[in-house]
Amino acid sequence: MPNPPAQVLSVTDLTRRVKDLLEEKFPSLWVEGEISNLRSPSSGHVYFTLKDANAQLAVVLFRGVAAKVGFALKDGLQVIAFGDVSVYERSGQYQLVARQLLPKGLGALQLAFEELKQRLAKEGLFDTARKKPIPTLPQHIGLVTSPTGAAIRDFLNIIGRRFPNVHIVINPVRVQGEGAANEIAAAIDEFNALHAAGRLPLDVLIVTRGGGSLEDLWAFNEEVIARALACSKIPTISAVGHEIDFTISDFVADLRAPTPSAAAELVVKAKDEYTRQIKQYGARLQKDLRLQLAEARQRFSTLASSYVFRRPTETIRQYQQQLDDYAHRLRRAPGATVAAHHARWKAAAGKFKLLSPQAMLVNWRQRLGSHEQRFQAAWARRTQAMRHRLGQASTKLDLLSPNATLQRGYSITVLPETGRIVRSVTHVQPGTNISTKVLDGTFGSVVSSQPDAE
Repeated sequence: MPNPPAQVLSVTDLTRRVKDLLEEKFPSLWVEGEISNLRSPSSGHVYFTLKDANAQLAVVLFRGVAAKVGFALKDGLQVIAFGDVSVYERSGQYQLVARQLLPKGLGALQLAFEELKQRLAKEGLFDTARKKPIPTLPQHIGLVTSPTGAAIRDFLNIIGRRFPNVHIVINPVRVQGEGAANEIAAAIDEFNALHAAGRLPLDVLIVTRGGGSLEDLWAFNEEVIARALACSKIPTISAVGHEIDFTISDFVADLRAPTPSAAAELVVKAKDEYTRQIKQYGARLQKDLRLQLAEARQRFSTLASSYVFRRPTETIRQYQQQLDDYAHRLRRAPGATVAAHHARWKAAAGKFKLLSPQAMLVNWRQRLGSHEQRFQAAWARRTQAMRHRLGQASTKLDLLSPNATLQRGYSITVLPETGRIVRSVTHVQPGTNISTKVLDGTFGSVVSSQPDAE
């Protein structure tokens, strides 16, 4: 047996040498396997074993990395792990310190999307019953989007063509990349806070961006945006990507628009459509009044042609004949029956008086007068209601008319060459020809100096 050397390694020293050797020999690498023995203690770290048919490997996900995994971990799930080989000195066990974890097969983002969608659906965030109706004619629109993307240009162009005097307030945010989801959610919360305080009343809130890949649109699949949309007291519209793209925000919002352009068309109808609707309401009102008048005339004609009015003499003769018959019976009736027949004779005489032409005509005149009063009252109420509705619609159109804005002292400046409205000082330079529209006309001018932005 060999004698021990002067210096003997401790278990710790040996373990550390093995650890250093492994970490030097095996740089960061990818490992594929099946999760088993999954543990998630209160520390937030995640521990599990990655195994295949012939071997197994201990894996640790520290809290910061575990929080970024976009799908639920469970035993039996096939995954691909990226990390560094190391040794846990306390137990002398080698392990993989994972820095990224992906599911095998279905992409990580798609899996995370489906799991979040199922979880929020179980909470009722997608239920139709909780969705708020979108106003028919919104006057104030809040827009959460990138200030430089194509989505905002398309949206504003369509709104400008359909109803140019709608007020639009833009809350600029990033729509992709790290932190974009938090910015969007904060913008939604900010609009709601201003709306609740009465500082910025909004009729509808639109969250939008243009198309892109699943990774580009991923911010709108984050839970923080879904929660913000669900808590919004302002009716919301989600218009993210192209028509074939669906995000979590589409399911949570009160209305989903397939594209930003479609959102503009859904939220504001063309002014001509409202004018056409008012004309249609007027035509329907006239038609309804004519129909009611025709029905009233028909009822009057029916009453006037009834048997009582056509042959009153025949009815009177029938009762006269009955009266004569009763008188004849009375003369023939002895003793006790005389009183009874006399009473019947009086009753017949009373009916005769009631059925006289004069009494019947008075009765029918009263009934016709009552019907006429009811018809006139109903006619007046219906006419007043429709005039009130038409007046309200006309007032709304007047309030939203560009001329109303011009009457308040505002003006509209455009570039004569293109007809484009000047919305920013960056649209003009010294020497630029501009055309300004005021209430009673239009005049041209030339920009003489560099405009200053506020």
